[in-house]
Amino acid sequence: MSDKRDYYEVLGVDRDADQRTIKRAFLKKAREVHPDVSDDPDAEEKFKEVNEAYSVLSDDQKRANYDRYGTAEGPGMGSGYVDFSDIFGGMGMDDIFSSFFGGGPSSSARAGSRRKNGRDMAVTLTVSLEEAARGCTKTISYDRLATCEDCHGTGAADGASEKTCPRCHGTGFVTTVQRSIFGQVQSSSPCPDCHGEGTVIDHPCDMCAGQGRTPTHEKIDIEVPAGIATGRQLRVRGYGEAGLRGASTGDLIVTVQVAEHDRFQRSGDDLYCEVDVPMAGAALGCTVEVEGILPDERIEVEVPAGTQYGDALTVEGRGMPRAGGGGSRGRAIGQVRILVPRKLSGEARSHLEKYADAMGESYTARRSMGDRIRDAIDDILDQ
Repeated sequence: MSDKRDYYEVLGVDRDADQRTIKRAFLKKAREVHPDVSDDPDAEEKFKEVNEAYSVLSDDQKRANYDRYGTAEGPGMGSGYVDFSDIFGGMGMDDIFSSFFGGGPSSSARAGSRRKNGRDMAVTLTVSLEEAARGCTKTISYDRLATCEDCHGTGAADGASEKTCPRCHGTGFVTTVQRSIFGQVQSSSPCPDCHGEGTVIDHPCDMCAGQGRTPTHEKIDIEVPAGIATGRQLRVRGYGEAGLRGASTGDLIVTVQVAEHDRFQRSGDDLYCEVDVPMAGAALGCTVEVEGILPDERIEVEVPAGTQYGDALTVEGRGMPRAGGGGSRGRAIGQVRILVPRKLSGEARSHLEKYADAMGESYTARRSMGDRIRDAIDDILDQ
């Protein structure tokens, strides 16, 4: 399986198949090749191939790129969406299917639960400092168990009914008794017929196999408020894992990471940056202008006379917007860098020498052209 097959061929669908057909084909193939249900030694690789095909064909932008260029990323910068595969608080697609087939992390959680609620899921969202300052909308995509579109979460096909499990008589557990040298040992475990639910459906939904939920690729817009900081969490209600057969759906927890900036360093709501000040301006006092963090923002920084290298100059209300602060902002703090000219005109050097003489400061005297020529001739004669 080293050579990649055509994604449409992998799922067994036509190139003009709609999303409903693609999803049905994906679920059918996934049930056949998932390692939890297949004895095929290549099941894991086959499942990865099926999942990869679905992850592309279920996304309109990726599918368009694939149809045109043969790759989901297209010829340039990719789809334009922020794709988060590091669902550290939820499940990856393999774990989602383990849960879907009744194995994996969710099987033990069913014990003692008549109807399993969906779990919260988590993703990390990275934004730039500019986006954090002004607020923005980001589109993210991720995998989850979502409410089945065919049965609307009931798990039942049309005309089917839910009834008490005949094996466990509605308790959700079965009890086994074993004989040992210590006598009879009794143990209880979740019922294998109803998976601890206490009820069964006589005709389960074909799409979700009676669970009321199916694996799907979700894409949603996240509203990032202005002033947000690294570590802040945003909760999106109802976009976590769908509950089993109509139980409550969990939430999506989005943890924000603000990327480092090339000019600004953030400390709380304050922004630090370097401010270049001309040598004369530092001595005499001046006003310099720097670019702010918001679009088209210019900040005027007052430089008092006698400012030294490394001094901090503060401008109130020009730092990061405060989250929920009603428009208030932190401080912009400039660390002074004094610019010393690398070249001076003759007039400028003359004035600077006069200043040094007046202040009693030493400096390297400028030598005339005639002096430099004579020194060069002397060097030649000495050879």
